[in-house]
Amino acid sequence: MDIEELKRTYKDEWILAEVLEVDEEGAPKRVRLIKHSKSRDEIYQELDNVEEGRHICTLYTGKIPKEGYAVAFHGCHQV
Repeated sequence: MDIEELKRTYKDEWILAEVLEVDEEGAPKRVRLIKHSKSRDEIYQELDNVEEGRHICTLYTGKIPKEGYAVAFHGCHQV
């Protein structure tokens, strides 16, 4: 699934996905959805079930907070 299609399909949700293709900067371009949820905790719990050696990422498809707010995101990594 194209990353932009994923963002449109699962708007305002947390996503856990396997990265299949990256762009020239290394950002996910095409992924295979593993799980989506309104709950970030559900996504993080699912990480325990991810097979070792897969290139995965987590992302949130909601709005970026306004200036003055801080948010921490968990980036892409190898499991």
